[in-house]
Amino acid sequence: MSTAAVQDAALDALWQAETVYRPDLFAGKTALVSGGGSGIGRATALLLGRLGARVVIAGRSQDKLDHVVSYARSRGVEIIGVAGNVREHEQVLNIYAQAEAAFGAPDLVINSAGGQFPQAAIDYAPKGWSAVVNNNLNGTWFMMQRAAQRWRDLGRGGAIVNVVVVTERGMPGVAHTVAARAGVIGASRTVAVEWAPLGIRVNCVAPGLTATEGLAVYPPEAVREFPRANAMKRPGTAMEIAEACVYLAAPSGSFITGEVLTVDGGGKLWGELWTAGRPDYYALPVPS
Repeated sequence: MSTAAVQDAALDALWQAETVYRPDLFAGKTALVSGGGSGIGRATALLLGRLGARVVIAGRSQDKLDHVVSYARSRGVEIIGVAGNVREHEQVLNIYAQAEAAFGAPDLVINSAGGQFPQAAIDYAPKGWSAVVNNNLNGTWFMMQRAAQRWRDLGRGGAIVNVVVVTERGMPGVAHTVAARAGVIGASRTVAVEWAPLGIRVNCVAPGLTATEGLAVYPPEAVREFPRANAMKRPGTAMEIAEACVYLAAPSGSFITGEVLTVDGGGKLWGELWTAGRPDYYALPVPS
């Protein structure tokens, strides 16, 4: 099967997946989704489109965005794709400018752009650490702040949902992203209070192990153990995370701000997720 055929099959599965939400939930609303060309961002963008929203997707690859845009338009969604790197403030301003030119200022923003690589923290190069922190923390912050500034200037509120990771227990192998996402959670909780007078709600969704193309970066020895990552012994789906994002962005979340909704199959209560593979030290039997 060609790459395009695989992508289309993934889009079909998302489009046809059952949802608990009514089809006109976001009629007349505009949603901006960063990281909308793949993974959780793509699933969330398609779900928002199915629910009647005008959608702007942003990401670094115009080709990926164009594929999602073409698919969604063929199914009646009003959607555009804007290429940009969220860790560059000027590019974030351009994303918002193009979104507003097409559909007006967004009513809700889903920050799903991000990425990381598995490696023992002791071996991180300064460039690798900085790249992940800049992308996952600074990029999310630039997107949050610009949304709030526009809503303040327009005299109306809005909703922000940041896709993070489960940080309570840490996540061996990706300390850089755990640090960055913890920063996002801290900032979100803080501005949820600062921006409440403006009618702006800010929340986070923390997925556990999720079955997206991003799993391809992990080594085989880690992937073999992924069923042990949570109490349900399976990965979540991108659609399950997308529905959690919608819950917080929709009227269903109208009295929720500054919260982190964990969607991890019980992983933070039971489970082990070794993203770079389990070290031999932890594979040994416990001494008697």
